[in-house]
Amino acid sequence: MKTVKSILIAVVILGSTAFAQAQTKKSIDTGASSINWEGKKVLGSHTGTIAFSDGVIEMDGETITGGKFTVDMSSINVTDLKAGEGKEKLEGHLKSDDFFGVTNYPKATLEFTKVQKMSGGYEVVADLTIKGKTEPIYFDLATTKNTATTSLKVDRTKYNVRYGSGSFFDGLGDKTISDNFNLDVTLKF
Repeated sequence: MKTVKSILIAVVILGSTAFAQAQTKKSIDTGASSINWEGKKVLGSHTGTIAFSDGVIEMDGETITGGKFTVDMSSINVTDLKAGEGKEKLEGHLKSDDFFGVTNYPKATLEFTKVQKMSGGYEVVADLTIKGKTEPIYFDLATTKNTATTSLKVDRTKYNVRYGSGSFFDGLGDKTISDNFNLDVTLKF
């Protein structure tokens, strides 16, 4: 009887050790990873980039099981305007309290809460935190060997970013800014 118990205990210990070893965290390459954004208004749009501070992809073998990423909000960069032609003004405005309040909220985070493997990728539920406010967001994540990509549509008003929103202010006319902005994300790990 003691022999059977000893064998069972050994199997449980070995099994749990093997499982623990299969779980890994891979840091993203912040220099090779990217976030491209687009914000729309009635008479056009603006585009730009923003940089990751850090991030990890959690893996079980070759399967993504989780992830957590931090974005440096002070890295907001406008790419559709040239220096001296409104670029600096728009970057400053996006970093101001009218939009992302970078002085008080220098970081945004995204943390996967549920990852479901699907054909060709994953369905992900994550908590997105902007300006200290956390809301769930849903998206598909496509993967190749060491790369994951996704496109997100974010409703900025859920994060108290309401400047120029027709949902909150009347009479904006052609100054109305869309509540949603788009993010195209590439993660290299």
